[in-house]
Amino acid sequence: MNRLRVVKTVDFGVYLDGGDEAGEILLPTRYVPEDCKQDDELDVFLYLDQEERLIATTLKPKAQVGDFAYLKVAWVNQYGAFLDWGLMKDLFVPFREQKMRMQQDKSYIVYVHIDEESYRIMATAKIERYLQLPDNDTYKNGDEVNLLIVQKTDLGFKAIVDNQYMGLIYDSEIFRPLHAGDQLKGFIKQVRTDGKIDLLLQIGKATEKVADFSEKLLHYLQKNNGHSDLNDKSNSQLIYEIFGVSKKVYKKGIGDLYKRRLITLENGLTLTEEGRNIED
Repeated sequence: MNRLRVVKTVDFGVYLDGGDEAGEILLPTRYVPEDCKQDDELDVFLYLDQEERLIATTLKPKAQVGDFAYLKVAWVNQYGAFLDWGLMKDLFVPFREQKMRMQQDKSYIVYVHIDEESYRIMATAKIERYLQLPDNDTYKNGDEVNLLIVQKTDLGFKAIVDNQYMGLIYDSEIFRPLHAGDQLKGFIKQVRTDGKIDLLLQIGKATEKVADFSEKLLHYLQKNNGHSDLNDKSNSQLIYEIFGVSKKVYKKGIGDLYKRRLITLENGLTLTEEGRNIED
């Protein structure tokens, strides 16, 4: 994105001052704001059009150079795939930059960059080469970060952290559905010595004291005829919808009540006589 000054008006748009290197840059009529006049300054995005000419638009793309993004394939030809990134000219991903052959109407995580040979803005699905490793002092435990969910793994979900680093949210810390392309806030659990990042979705829930939740669970059972169908094998999303905690916290709360002989674990959770007699 650039803020450029209008230097002249023509029948098919206005020309903007791109400086000594770029010269005058066309902003086509369809993108020119009403009442635009000479010397006005406009916020525009610059890219190469179908004829490889530098052109401006007031449309804001879904991703810019240096961004990781989740974009849908608009069409495919013999050279590669073309992604819908919010502009008239789609974003090209050559076959050599695809991990697998991209298919029309499917979406993929890509990195947007400038091709060194053609100087065109292009995308690549081989994102690993553009990820960095954090320094020891980049984050503190508990720092809030922006996440882009990348994919499901055997351990949990990979996520790009602050558009720079790769992190992992473990299954035990997940209490809501996640899908590739989701953008959300998260928290740093720890940065390991090898630079790998462990993530949390909600630091408050993940660090909640077991004793506090145990009392909440006990009160819930007392108000619901001493029983809950949810056990430590139940769906994490359902657990979060009812109790507002992760499955990890829920399992620890169950364990605490069971050790205190306040519940049994047959067919869900059931209060024992002792559990029923504790005052709410």
